[in-house]
Amino acid sequence: MPLNRYKNYLEDEVLDANPLQLIEMLYRGALESIAAAKRHLRSRDIRARSVAISKAMAIVTELSLSLNHREGGEISANLAALYGYIEKLLIRANAEQCEPPLSEAEALLSTLLEGWSRSAGLQSASASADRQGDCPAERREEISCAY
Repeated sequence: MPLNRYKNYLEDEVLDANPLQLIEMLYRGALESIAAAKRHLRSRDIRARSVAISKAMAIVTELSLSLNHREGGEISANLAALYGYIEKLLIRANAEQCEPPLSEAEALLSTLLEGWSRSAGLQSASASADRQGDCPAERREEISCAY
């Protein structure tokens, strides 16, 4: 029964999230999977490690597929290249059964998560100010998201 409640909570969280929050959730999921893969690597649980790395790869692939190259321009192209590099790191970590590529992928995804979190915070602050009428139009900062 508790698992079902967690699943319902997670579904509600996803359904209520805005696009920036969904991206943050994906980054967190990938980071959790990489952390699990590192634990399984240390405990020599090959199957669990492979499952965790595969989950992280699926999330990174989804992030890559969600890019809007037409409107995202250079940022979108750079993110696509970075996601491709992260996927290669994950493949290498799985094939060579080593931790350094996992740590590098984790560091890159953590940096990206931090950037998205800041963007979400700016967007939230801007929306709040708009609702209160405290922010003149000339002081508003436009936020462009390549998704």
